Amino acid sequence: MSLMKNLMEGTNFNPSSLTALQKITLRAVVMSFLFYGLASIEGTLMRIALVNPNIPPINGSPEHFFSIMTVHPIIGIFGSTYQLVFAAFMFLIPYLTKKPLYSVGLANFVWIMITIGSALAWIAAFIWHYAPLYTLYWPLPADVDQFSTIGGIVFIVGIALIMIGTLAFIYNIYATIFARVGVHANKTTKELLISGFGIDGLLNLIHKLMGKPPYTKEPALSLPVVAIFRGTVDTFLDALVILGAGVLVLVYLLADTAGLHWDVHAIDALLYKNFFWWGLDLVADGLVLIYVAGSWYLLATIITGQKLFMENVARAALLLELVVSWMVWSHHLLSDQGQPEMMKLISGEMVTAFELLTQGLALFITLVTLWKARPLKMTMELKYLLGGLVGFGLAVPAGIIQADMGLNRVLHNTQWIIGAHVHVAILVGLYMTLYSVVYVLWPMLTNNTKLYSSKLANAHFWLHLIGGIGMGAFMGMAGLEGMLRRHFYMDGEYQTFMILAAVCAVMLVTAWVLFMINIVMSIGIKGLIGIFLPAEDETATYGIDPQPAVVVTQKKK
Repeated sequence: MSLMKNLMEGTNFNPSSLTALQKITLRAVVMSFLFYGLASIEGTLMRIALVNPNIPPINGSPEHFFSIMTVHPIIGIFGSTYQLVFAAFMFLIPYLTKKPLYSVGLANFVWIMITIGSALAWIAAFIWHYAPLYTLYWPLPADVDQFSTIGGIVFIVGIALIMIGTLAFIYNIYATIFARVGVHANKTTKELLISGFGIDGLLNLIHKLMGKPPYTKEPALSLPVVAIFRGTVDTFLDALVILGAGVLVLVYLLADTAGLHWDVHAIDALLYKNFFWWGLDLVADGLVLIYVAGSWYLLATIITGQKLFMENVARAALLLELVVSWMVWSHHLLSDQGQPEMMKLISGEMVTAFELLTQGLALFITLVTLWKARPLKMTMELKYLLGGLVGFGLAVPAGIIQADMGLNRVLHNTQWIIGAHVHVAILVGLYMTLYSVVYVLWPMLTNNTKLYSSKLANAHFWLHLIGGIGMGAFMGMAGLEGMLRRHFYMDGEYQTFMILAAVCAVMLVTAWVLFMINIVMSIGIKGLIGIFLPAEDETATYGIDPQPAVVVTQKKK
């Protein structure tokens, strides 16, 4: 009876006591992890299909395999990661700035748009087997002889809705930060911009070297807010690029339905590829690294209850990453024969190497902050934070290795890139950091609802950590042996590596199931339904308490 009661009612969760912002944040979190589960299952199906291609549901069908491969990153990155990150930041910005969110209604709009857009992209792949692999890469999506025109239109409309939701998130964040209320009532736009870009941190360092008093002892924005501010610049730019690429493809698809046949070669392929990769790379090399660095800083200060180590250096590093993130896209084109050699050398190799410095600094600053606060209790949030640090400690050097012009000839387009670099970065580095954020926000979002089982949380941690690193490692080993990415091997090639990678993928899915069980048992089915019931003032602007619950910072023994 106790188990059934927990399933229906949770531990002590009461959705009616939540503010509108808490409810909306939890809605996005729920949808995020549902999409993560879908992406995880899709990835596992592809891993299993590379062991035995005839196992259902793929059944040896290349169309089915490649349609899954096409939509898998859309669901994982946009449907899951964007939802979770945007929801967390729209909740945290009011908390950190002690100001209300500009628009709770707009926050609700964001998760709805991203959910609908991700669902449409998935439907295009599931029903019409829309499978250009490179999502919006030219000219494949406009090849109407190979792919369904209707499927392509549905897919692109889905991407457009995701980007519209992204732009709404950006507007909400900046409208909140620049609002002249509360602690920022007397701040000028110039002061907020200087702080938002980390310029004040750089000026403080310069003043210290020159023996002058600090430029400012109290920056206008806290460091985590600076990271969110900076990362959102890249989010805005990549949204414009991806939306622009989608509109371009959509024009060709609509023209086809109208009986018009325009030459796709009218668009310069090399110019388009540079435009596309510049925007898409802002998601990974700008947005992810900056958002993650800010999350590490916030988590380290909350977990330890102490000031961040080398804060001015951290602020200045975020400013450096602004330049770096805009100049590294050419490492995606190192094997493209048309790409100028100097762009490969400077952008693709030399500037890319700076990411080892910027992310290495963030990792070092976070670890020293934790070290100086010892002894610390090994809480779930600390455990997941350390897991996230390990993930990027492995994935960033793997990326720098493949950005070498010589090694890229060996590693380009192999399983090394997608396994040892991308999946380890996202699954271990990014997601374990996000899980740490979830555990920190849990008491704030649920009004101190008790987590159902710490044993399930621990099992989830180890299965996810080992599964994520293991799958990336075995895929990377297969890549070193010559296994290509975006290929459907149907004759059992690289069997040993693929079996081991599939086992690790199953571990990841199992970890997700345990996590979801723990969450549902904590809030109950009634509570889950209650999250999606309308709250008061959901359309309010400047009307929500920015601090719905007190954050717990005491972590020492």
